Amino acid sequence: MLIDPRHGDIEDDAASPGQRSLLAIAGSLLVEISLPKLLFAWTVLLLLPAVLLGLAPLLVSAWLSTLTEKLATLTGIGTTLALLAIVAVGWIGWRPLFRIAENNFWSLNALAVQPGYAFTREALRHLTERMWGRNLTAAGRARLRSANSVGAAVLLSACAALIAMLAWPASRWAGGWNDLVLLHRLVVPTLANAVLLVSGYLAVASLTWGFADASMPQPVDLATLDSASSAVRRWRVVHLSDLHVIGDRYGFRIESGRAGPRGNDRLERVLARLAAIHAIDPVDHILISGDMTDAGRASEWATFFDAIARHPELAARTVMLPGNHDVNIVDRANPARLDLPFSPNKRLRQIRTLSAMAAVQGDRVRVVDGNGKPTVTLSEALAPKRDSIVALAGHGGLRRAAALRSLFDDQFPMILPPDAEDGLGIAILNSNAETHFSFTNALGLVSVEQTHRLEAAIRHYPAARWIVALHHHVVEYPMPVKAFSERIGTALINGSWFVRRLEALAGRAVVMHGHRHIDWIGACGSLKIISAPSPVMNAADDAATHFYIHTLAAGPDGRLDLLPPQRVEIAGAKNA
Repeated sequence: MLIDPRHGDIEDDAASPGQRSLLAIAGSLLVEISLPKLLFAWTVLLLLPAVLLGLAPLLVSAWLSTLTEKLATLTGIGTTLALLAIVAVGWIGWRPLFRIAENNFWSLNALAVQPGYAFTREALRHLTERMWGRNLTAAGRARLRSANSVGAAVLLSACAALIAMLAWPASRWAGGWNDLVLLHRLVVPTLANAVLLVSGYLAVASLTWGFADASMPQPVDLATLDSASSAVRRWRVVHLSDLHVIGDRYGFRIESGRAGPRGNDRLERVLARLAAIHAIDPVDHILISGDMTDAGRASEWATFFDAIARHPELAARTVMLPGNHDVNIVDRANPARLDLPFSPNKRLRQIRTLSAMAAVQGDRVRVVDGNGKPTVTLSEALAPKRDSIVALAGHGGLRRAAALRSLFDDQFPMILPPDAEDGLGIAILNSNAETHFSFTNALGLVSVEQTHRLEAAIRHYPAARWIVALHHHVVEYPMPVKAFSERIGTALINGSWFVRRLEALAGRAVVMHGHRHIDWIGACGSLKIISAPSPVMNAADDAATHFYIHTLAAGPDGRLDLLPPQRVEIAGAKNA
């Protein structure tokens, strides 16, 4: 045999950053990408929000101008009725207008502003740490990272202020209804308004973010683990992540390519080893922090369920959450593929993930309502939408996808309640940014709304301890990296903000995540953070991998202690 197809070939490395440089992948992307589709997506995601945001001040000023004129000439019943009509239109219309402006502002913020700050900060950190990082102590690295946050803030603020100054002469903040008839005259002022609003916000916000990042505790390796007496309550928590189940026997995973194991045999060995451990020393929870599948395809979910169905005692203790590979991969073979914002395929990947989560934990986890109260179970929350979910899965279609537009986001956070007032609960978050492009699939974002619901839900259990579980890493680890690609494109965009929101839980919570495929236990101030290695990535067929079983203990005064973990080795194929 000239080439053995079981060993794969270059096509299996097409989207693997471990086997190809980002520049090489980007070159392939430019050749394969659909430019009309990309142009349409940019129009919907960037240009349209900018136009609506820039037009809002002109609409408001036109309404105020008309209102002022009517007040100045208020004589007679006709004018009074006209004035009342204008006031009524304003009273009814200002809320939708404000909501449109607000939504489009935050859309631009999530798509461009926050990623811009994160990119600048991490670029400075990468540059300075490559220059001076080798001889730095942990404290010195923390100080350098703080200085880089301030430097990124000042640099970005200055650039944003310059852009705002350049856009100011073309902007226009007052207009009348006659101007709105000739919309072509408002194109430039509308876009200038949007640029001025967003760049002005960036100039101020980047300074706020930068100095907040610099003043907060920087991430450090956890120096010592806790100890606890045998009398206190303990919880054994298996932390798995990034299983990347594929749908064929000899397939390779998107990111690892031929550098990783073939097929799903490694997962079978992980579950078999875990079942043997559980039979001797039972575990309380098995947390899978995302990327159960490699591309969210139906065949991959089927393979995943076939694997865990052979271990029902493990499945009964499993909770899982969505990773970027479960919901954001458009095409596992081609990173140049993108979904349009209203594509049914994105919605289909989301409902596959929700359906899988409901099958595994649907009767145990509770969904948080708009007031932050954990109410019905996930299965009960999805039951009214069952027919719509089945219809979309069976027939697709834009209308069916639109009917389920908010279903996925509405289910998060999910809460696995503590079994006692001072027990251990698990908060399950969705940290995936709303992306439609395989090349940018890895970005993370925890929305403000989801964070507020999380905080309100936790307040319903004032004495409980918590695992806050999400897929993306909330901070960049305090360790040197080889390539800039390891820093950017994968992190939680608003991770620093989210860590500050979790400060109220510090001491009685740990954060558990995956995504980076490496193990790290560290802290930001009093907040402990645990990253899970992938037991099926970053190792060829014959190499060993590992995962951890963490022991959490009830400390005094409601504290949650983290005891030394149990490392579980998974042998390679030859030694299995």
